[in-house]
Amino acid sequence: MNRRNGWAAATAALLLTASPSVSHADGTGEAKFASVCAACHGDKGVGTEGLAPPLVDTALWQALGDKAPRYIAGVMAGGMSGKITANGVDYVGLVMPTQAELGADDLVAIAAYVLKDLNGLPAGPDKTEVEAALAAPPSHKELRALRKGE
Repeated sequence: MNRRNGWAAATAALLLTASPSVSHADGTGEAKFASVCAACHGDKGVGTEGLAPPLVDTALWQALGDKAPRYIAGVMAGGMSGKITANGVDYVGLVMPTQAELGADDLVAIAAYVLKDLNGLPAGPDKTEVEAALAAPPSHKELRALRKGE
């Protein structure tokens, strides 16, 4: 293999491992989170200051209460933009792209990991709720209002 083909193979391998469509044999939400979400939201959802807010924010999720599954499903289905304040830090101009290409099953697994495993909530959205969000994603304005308890 010459140097040019070696670089091409390495680049292709890197793109495949970074692709959100790569599936993990273990099927856990944690693995899916690590391969897709952690690039911005940090390992274990701790956030990346100036880029993406923490998803480990028990106070936020508890304040959302029974709306937490709808909120996370809506954000993953439709993306998010605009100002968000998390733990006293403003995230301005952030743009989280939709993750709709992952499909409902993967989004359910990721949401369960974030809500249950990282934040101790009893449940995440079910597949029906995620499919509804994928079919008609809420606007970013609606999501920000929901986050603020409006």
